[in-house]
Amino acid sequence: MTRTVRTEQIGRNVSLGDYCVIARDVVIDDEVIVHPHVVIDDGVRLGRGVEIFPGAYVGKPPRGAGALSRPVGCARGVRIAAGSSIGPGAVIYCDVEIGEGSLIGDGASIREQTRIGSRCVVGRHVTINYNVEIGDRTKVMDHSWLAGNMVIGSDVFVSGGVLTANDNELGQHGYDERTIVGPTICNGARIGLGAKLLPGIVIGEGAIVAAGAVVTRDVPPNAMVMGIPARIRSNT
Repeated sequence: MTRTVRTEQIGRNVSLGDYCVIARDVVIDDEVIVHPHVVIDDGVRLGRGVEIFPGAYVGKPPRGAGALSRPVGCARGVRIAAGSSIGPGAVIYCDVEIGEGSLIGDGASIREQTRIGSRCVVGRHVTINYNVEIGDRTKVMDHSWLAGNMVIGSDVFVSGGVLTANDNELGQHGYDERTIVGPTICNGARIGLGAKLLPGIVIGEGAIVAAGAVVTRDVPPNAMVMGIPARIRSNT
């Protein structure tokens, strides 16, 4: 058995798998399970009963490699609250918080400055870009892509294959956080399979976006929209 564990801040009944690498400034609470081939970087805090499956990387620092127009960097540290589960091959960047009892699926990518609430589900191979806020009990299903600088409320359902955007200029004018803004999806809204949400729009509380819709303008609360471009079909 070979593993590299530099931290001494380890609780009771903790299981550390073969070939895991755990940095010095990591705090592991009681009853945590870290499976083989997991990397946990500096500043990570794991709550009681967290489980991290093989091949996950928690606390990865971002690297722009000179190719990005957006400044890249973040504070060290990840907070994963009690009872949460991180799937095989998931990558969680630094400066991320995940609430209690949340599930991060296989191969998910969660970029820096993201905040995820309690009892959330992030499906397999979901990408959550930088500076995304997600409320409690929200579900984002497999293969969806959430753009940077967007907000999702509580009790939201995002179906599989949903795409979002945050730049109406398609990258022509570089990065300006005042204008590079993703959609806002308010509490209780539901987004259908394969829908596409354009930059800056607001999906109102309790609204429904039908499968395959392309949403180019705000959706009022409790409305249902469908089509390309999406139009209101009902409003309760």
